[in-house]
Amino acid sequence: MKKQIICFLFLSLFIASSYAQLKQNFYQNTCPNVESIVKAAVTKKFQQTFVTVPGTLRLFFHDCFVRGCDASVLLANANAEKDHPDDISLAGDGFDTVIKAKAALDSNPSCRNKVSCADILALATRDVIVLSGGPSYSVELGRRDGRISTKASVQNNLPHPDFKLDQLNTMFAKHGLSQTDMIALSGAHTLGFSHCGKFSSRIYSKNGIDPTLNRQYALQLRQMCPINVDPRIAINMDPTTPRTFDNAYYKNLQQGKGLFVSDQILFTDNRSKPTVNLFASSNTAFNQAFVTAITKLGRVGVLTGNQGEIRRDCTLAN
Repeated sequence: MKKQIICFLFLSLFIASSYAQLKQNFYQNTCPNVESIVKAAVTKKFQQTFVTVPGTLRLFFHDCFVRGCDASVLLANANAEKDHPDDISLAGDGFDTVIKAKAALDSNPSCRNKVSCADILALATRDVIVLSGGPSYSVELGRRDGRISTKASVQNNLPHPDFKLDQLNTMFAKHGLSQTDMIALSGAHTLGFSHCGKFSSRIYSKNGIDPTLNRQYALQLRQMCPINVDPRIAINMDPTTPRTFDNAYYKNLQQGKGLFVSDQILFTDNRSKPTVNLFASSNTAFNQAFVTAITKLGRVGVLTGNQGEIRRDCTLAN
């Protein structure tokens, strides 16, 4: 037992010391304009396509949940994370946002190859949230880039659309994220889209329409996603304000308009329902909880100090 406690303390100290090395002004002496350079590149990309927003946000989440926030999801190889079935639908515009921001930094002599791809992704994530009407927040920096990216590391490490509350809580708890953090991060589904196959079992099953799904909404979904629909057809996650980062996601859940089982369960399960109701009633409460949660997410499994590297090309290890 004593050995277990010592082990746990060591693990806690290790986790704490990793993100203790993250700090908001990490690049003040090497690339002091890092935030404004990244923001300008992200804004330019955003003006070209709105997919920049959900694409970048989802990329950050998928990166941090697999091997930690080390930009391993960006690596291209014959056995890469990004080619796993759970990552194959990651929007190319998310990857391109990071690559464009990296190019902008590299065009500044004092910043060239000074800023990690992992930090660029963390900054770009904050910037797309702000560009879509969400809260601004300070981003902790100092992450290093990982050198390893494998399909196998993705398996069973990302939440699935059919997850129930216990499965969600277990997966998020592995990364030090609470149920409130999980519900707040789920609110990112106020943006973006899903392909019909991810929720078709809710509108076409032997027993008919999923009873937790608003019937009128389900019939609309059937129209947009007929049987044998083109698998490339995408549906907005938030049917009300799909291009605004707001608390409409939670109001939709109250009306049975959560697209995935893993969305609607947050309202139908009495353990999470009060938090959904709080966020639905207060955009401020949601924004505050989201900033807390995404800051914690950004600390997951980070490489710091002499660990990892600063990639010269975000898609290739040095």
